[in-house]
Formats: sequence, structure tokens, C-alpha cells
Amino acid sequence: MISFRKSSYVNRLSIVCLVVVFLIASSCHKSKRYDPAKVNFEAGYNIALENIFYPSLILGLSHYVPNESQINDSTSLFHTKVTAPCNKAVLTLVIDSSPLNYTTKIQKVLPLRFHRYTIYPTVKWKYDDLYQIRRQGTVDLTIHCFINDEEVDVKNIRLNYRSANECLLSFKDTAGVMHDFRWMFTAYVNEEHPYIDSILSDVLSQGVVRRIVGYQSGRDEVIKQVEAIWYYALNRGMTYASVSTTSSPAKRANVQRIRFFDEVYKLRQANCIDACVFFASVMRKIGLKPMILTVPGHAFLGYYTDRNRKNIKLLETTITQWVDLPELEILYKQTMEANPNAQGVNRLPDEEWQHCSRYLTSQERSLWVNGSMSFDQLKRAISHNLFIKASNYQIANFNKNRKLFNDESNSKYKKLDIELYRKIVQPIGGN
Repeated sequence: MISFRKSSYVNRLSIVCLVVVFLIASSCHKSKRYDPAKVNFEAGYNIALENIFYPSLILGLSHYVPNESQINDSTSLFHTKVTAPCNKAVLTLVIDSSPLNYTTKIQKVLPLRFHRYTIYPTVKWKYDDLYQIRRQGTVDLTIHCFINDEEVDVKNIRLNYRSANECLLSFKDTAGVMHDFRWMFTAYVNEEHPYIDSILSDVLSQGVVRRIVGYQSGRDEVIKQVEAIWYYALNRGMTYASVSTTSSPAKRANVQRIRFFDEVYKLRQANCIDACVFFASVMRKIGLKPMILTVPGHAFLGYYTDRNRKNIKLLETTITQWVDLPELEILYKQTMEANPNAQGVNRLPDEEWQHCSRYLTSQERSLWVNGSMSFDQLKRAISHNLFIKASNYQIANFNKNRKLFNDESNSKYKKLDIELYRKIVQPIGGN
């Protein structure tokens, strides 16, 4: 009996051991049933962008959802490739959280065994954080590949991100084809910026127009509203500052730095595209239809004078730099404080008078010299005459190249109608 019990105990122990070994073996076999080499998971970033990440591109296209037929290697940022190890394999891609994005999960069914599939994942971006980026940095994005809930492989993509101020203008793909992205200028036009309400209040207080009515009162009133915005910009002291270059290491891409609406407002500095963005933002807010016109090395503003888009007026925004009205007002007040009895031409320092008088008509110069014009009237006269110059400055250039502006395939001469591009490109936000 003793030996029988011992033998029975040993047999039972052996069976338990065999079961444990079987379970362990089964577990190991299960975890390795998909060979990573055969699945051959790949993950990459658009090669033409040279691992450089532009937050402005993500922000501007935040509402745009392309059709599957519109997605390809040249228009997508990320791509993954995987070979299905079985029919109807469930692929799960998980992108870990990073300073740029939230954890993102994508699932696809891969119908055919041994077929190789390309998937373009849509990442859950941290849009508010992307807008705050003002300097370059580096980030790692980790992408996990699961087949039927089992992790097969993991890949890491290191990106060099740029400031949100950097706008991608164009890039050349691996086939040598140039892709034009100048339409991204429209993303910096921000008609929703909260500063604009107070700006419009100041515009009305200037007295150039009594009300903001958009297209309700005809062509002349439209032009008058634009002139009122122009006068505001001159009173604000907007000056020209050509800061457009970047430190981007890109060899395939052309990039330009653009100031956001609030930066132009606070710094009172703008280059040609910055000023176009500023004016177009306010004009969009009041219901007008502006456009940005680009020529080699330059940009100027256009706008429709009628809601039916038949007639276009132009505006060379860099002419705001020709006179500094706030500085002129400071000198005027200093002169009058030093000599309260100053009359006529003596109300301004001679050098400043010589400068600003060139923007007056002969009759207006006489009125100032004779003391019949107030300082506010002087400012209005200067602003009005400069507005006329700014409105006529680019007419010959526009007419000469009208066919090029209307040719959408031409990348050097672009007519970027903000309203039309709003179907794809959203304003980049900011308070």
C-alpha cells in the first residue's frame, strides 16, 4: 500500500508538471505566432520633409479630412507598411503620447494573407501646444504594431520640430517634383482673433467711416472701409521689418517665417506677408473678401469691391512704413509745448515737415504752412494720399501678369483667395 500510494503521488505530480510545461510551451508558441520578419512592419515620415516637422502645417489643416484617394506619399506626413500574416488580420497601430501628440490608436482589417498594406495614420495632435512652439526642438514618436491584439514590432521616428511661425512654402519630392504650399499663407490670416473687436472700435472712433457695413453700401463704401483700416495701421505706427529667413536645415523645402496677427499688433512690425495677413484678418472680420497676391520675392494685398467677385482693388501694404504718424505726433506735441505760440510750418521740426510734406498735395501744403490745417487734418491728408499710392502701386504689375495669376499651375504668381481656401485651410489660432 505504501509503495502504491507513492507511485500514485509520483504519477499525479508528473501529470501536473507536464500540464505546466504544456501551458508554458503554448504561451511561448502563442506569443511568437506572428514572425516580425514576415510581418515586416515599417513606419516612416514623409521623406521629402527630411524629418522636419512643421506645426503650422498641422494647425492650418486641422479641419481637413482628405479622401482615401487623395492620400499618397507626397501629401501624407506619416506612413506605415505591414504584410498581413493571415486573412482578415486585425492591425492595431498605437502611437505613444509625446509633447506633440496624445496617445493615438488606429485599427484596420487586413483582408488578404501575404498582401502588403500601406496605412497613413491620423495622429491626435495637441493643437494648443503646437501653437505655442516658438523655437526648434527634437521629439521621438514611438509606434507599436499589433496583429490580432499581439504586439509584433515597434518603431521610433525622431523629428526635428520647428517654430509655429515657420511656414512651408514648397518642397521637392523624391521624384524631383516641386509641390507648392504657398496657400499656407492663408492659415496665418486669423479673422477670429479676439483683438479685432477692439481694433474695429478704434477704427470707428477715427471718423473715417461711421459704420462697418461690409458690402451693404456699394463699392465706394467698401474702399472707404479699407482706407479706415489703413489709417488705423498708420496711427498704430506699423513699420516694415524684413524678418523672413529661418534657420531651417531643410534642403528640399523652402520655408518662410511669418508673424502671427497678435505679434504684428504688439510689435507694430511687419514685412510684406505679415502686413497682408494683418489687413486681411481685419477685412475678413467685417465681411470683405481679401486675397494675397504673391510674385517672386514679394506679396501684396487684393480685395473684391463687390460681393459677386467681379472687381478687384489692390493694396501695397509695405507703404505703411513711409511715414511714422505716432512719432510725428510726439514731435508735434514737443514743439507746441516748447513754443505754444508756434504757427504754420513751425509747428513741426523742419526735417520732419520736409519728409511728410512730400505726401501732401500743393494745396494741403499751403493750408498747413498758413496755419489753416490742424494736426489731425494733416494726419488724415497724409494717410489718404498714401492710401491712393498704395492702391495704385501694383496695378501695372498685376495687369501685366494677370494670366499668370489666373494659372493655378504657376507657383510664382499666386492669387490666394482667403474665402476659397477656407474650405481646406483654417486660421491658426492664438489669443
